[in-house]
Amino acid sequence: MTVFKTSMRNFFAHKGRMALSAVAVLLSVAFVCGTLVFTDTMNTTFDKLFATTSSDVTVSPKGAEADDTPQNGKPESLPASAVERTRKAEGVKSAEGAVSSMNVTVVNSDNKNMGSSTGAPTIAGNWTKNDLRSMEITSGHAPRGPTEVMVDADTADKHHLTMGDELRTIAVTGDFKAKIVGIATFKITNPGAAVVYYDTATAQRELLGATGRFTQINVTAAAGVTDAQLKQNVTAQLTAADGTYKIQTQKEYADESREGIGEFMNVIKYAMLGFAGIAFLVGIFLIINTFSMLVAQRTREIGLMRAIGSSRKQVNRSVLIEALFLGVVGSVLGVAAGVGIAVGLMKLMSMAGMNLSTADLTVKAATPVIGLVLGVVVTVLAAYLPARRAGKVSPMAALRDAGTPADGKAGWIRGLIGLVLTGAGGAALFTAAGADKASDGASMLGIGVVLSLIGLVIIGPLLAGGVVRVLSAVLLRGFGPVGRLAERNALRNPRRTGATGAALMIGLALVACLSVVGSSMVASATEELDKSVGTDFIVQGNQRIVPQAQKAIEDTPGLEHVTSYKIVEAKLTSPDGRTEDTDVTAADPTYASDLRRETLSGDLAAAYGKDAMSVGSDYAKKHGVKVGDTMTVAFEGGRTAKLKVAAVTDDDTALDKGSRYLNITTLKRYVPADRMPPNDMMFATAEDGQEKAAYASLKKSLDAYPQYQVRDQTDYKQELKDQIGQLLNMVYGLLALAIIVAVLGVVNTLALSVVERTREIGLMRAIGLSRRQLRRMIRLESVVIALFGALLGLGLGMGWGATAQQLLALEGLKVLDIPWPTIIGVFIGSAFVGLFAALVPAFRAGRMNVLNAIATD
Repeated sequence: MTVFKTSMRNFFAHKGRMALSAVAVLLSVAFVCGTLVFTDTMNTTFDKLFATTSSDVTVSPKGAEADDTPQNGKPESLPASAVERTRKAEGVKSAEGAVSSMNVTVVNSDNKNMGSSTGAPTIAGNWTKNDLRSMEITSGHAPRGPTEVMVDADTADKHHLTMGDELRTIAVTGDFKAKIVGIATFKITNPGAAVVYYDTATAQRELLGATGRFTQINVTAAAGVTDAQLKQNVTAQLTAADGTYKIQTQKEYADESREGIGEFMNVIKYAMLGFAGIAFLVGIFLIINTFSMLVAQRTREIGLMRAIGSSRKQVNRSVLIEALFLGVVGSVLGVAAGVGIAVGLMKLMSMAGMNLSTADLTVKAATPVIGLVLGVVVTVLAAYLPARRAGKVSPMAALRDAGTPADGKAGWIRGLIGLVLTGAGGAALFTAAGADKASDGASMLGIGVVLSLIGLVIIGPLLAGGVVRVLSAVLLRGFGPVGRLAERNALRNPRRTGATGAALMIGLALVACLSVVGSSMVASATEELDKSVGTDFIVQGNQRIVPQAQKAIEDTPGLEHVTSYKIVEAKLTSPDGRTEDTDVTAADPTYASDLRRETLSGDLAAAYGKDAMSVGSDYAKKHGVKVGDTMTVAFEGGRTAKLKVAAVTDDDTALDKGSRYLNITTLKRYVPADRMPPNDMMFATAEDGQEKAAYASLKKSLDAYPQYQVRDQTDYKQELKDQIGQLLNMVYGLLALAIIVAVLGVVNTLALSVVERTREIGLMRAIGLSRRQLRRMIRLESVVIALFGALLGLGLGMGWGATAQQLLALEGLKVLDIPWPTIIGVFIGSAFVGLFAALVPAFRAGRMNVLNAIATD
């Protein structure tokens, strides 16, 4: 009890000094809990959506997929007769046919896309009784004919649609127009999909290209009949009549629907938790520094405790109890802040177009437990070494001045361990850079990153002396005696300077690494485009190119040739007898000039001949395929072909890596017209001297189809740069948390350092040091520490990035590009971070009363 009381008294006596460490714990725990609450809430939203929209039993065509992305652009369907047979099954209360397609684009009268901007689908279908489970008509009425359409209220609000507005729906079967006659409102949260409804006959004709067919049957059970019993009865009824269907209970259908969403959510969840882990790692340094300095400042106090009978265990326990209390306080606040972060993320997603309601906010019992356990365990572990050091304080320490820890210099054992780990990390990175396979090199890269990071953290105190002296010689000597004082203060405790710099080093190392990788990817892709792409224009979008858009492209004046490009699913059997599910690329022969691929053997032009194809070098090597061999290709939705290998192309590229080419004419011989996939993209080459005019004409030809973009090579490069830039900005935003915690570490170090040097500061003020000079000294000390961490971090990160680029070179991205403006900008920015971190400590130091400071014991 005495130990506990002492610990609590010490904690509250130094509550101001503990505050920043508590904030570090709070932020880290908040990020973890916020991530868990946010992803759990999204899962709850989709679970409710799928459970509500699913009927008791759903009957679908055998080959139907939950994501409704058939190869030919038309959903798989079943005959209307199956609906009648389903109604006859025992236990069926009702059965109705439904039509649904996500392979559509809906535009308004101004040709603006009415779809979601977040990647959520546009869903078109017929209005059924099953839709009443999740929606209600709040304006107008359901569509009754081919010129009428109903939209969901969220889409209407977002795009300012009103009754009577005309919408045009673009499907693979053609375009058709209809006026809004009704608006339906979701009873549950709509995560962002745009939904439009037509009458059944229109939906069948325009979305499926056939009458008397449906994409699924929604079956409702009679009273007292379970979903499992109903499924069994419907299966028996349909199987006896027409063979096999895909028949699922409500739970099975919902589980399949959420499967793809679940994978996506896991990626988000674990990525965000990874950044939370980085923040925790940075926070560890802050906590270690805090307790190390507190122990050092209380050396005399601990010595007196030891002199009057406190044991080493009691002293050790006292410090750990303080850490435990810090962890509990920070974690509890962090859990609460995490819920706030989750709500903020939901609002942010809603602004971006993905609707998430706080009514679905999900805080599982495990979430606060995980936050508390993580926060407390990490804090106590971080405080263990300072606590152990406190336990070693001898009673004789009561006779010494406080603030002069015996472990001010890094020990040679620590330095040796750090050098070994750093060397091992460097060797692993070197091995990764020389790997023959990206998969082998990736594991070595991971090992190298971890070992080099730990090694530099350990030898940070050793490096602090040399690096700080160099930085001081360049930056501080011009400030005269104040600069030299700042340098000596930074060198006074190498371990403290090393730990403070290491916290900043981690975040900036990741920033530098990702900057190098991102810049190298852009430079490599740009070089590859310049070298390999011979076409002038590339047309693609978020929907496969519908036939009417294809015709508009082909009819554009000023074009020398237009190339169609289709990706077809197939089962490929090599001469060695091995079969794999894959895809092949069917294109016009002009594609050989649109994308210049190096041919290792054979003739690529011959691969576009009758019953011929090419294979990539990796596939050829793996299966022992050579020119003249015969491949067995079973096309999805078509027949099986025997195709002769006419060429082997080099896979040492980033564009179309691994592609297997054949002529579209060959594809048409084995796949019927109604199963033929639309173009994934198209390529166009202008007539000589007509590039500018053809570019404008091509854009004008596709004005009616806003889902497609026309890009020349300059556009394509810029979009690639923008996409990678957006991704990096998102990552930098997440890394900002770790950098904020690191800045708190600098603030905490300086604040505690000022307290530790109270008497010294008083003496310097007494002999003539002005307030302004004192503040400048502390600011310069902060800048040097920040630049020390930045120098280590940026150097380490560039090493990681260069190694990662060598692995990407195995995938065709061969250019190493160091983004020097970014690196230099971050380094200079670190100086401003140091200045900002020193504001409060410098202000407090300047306000000290000189006599009181001198009298401090």
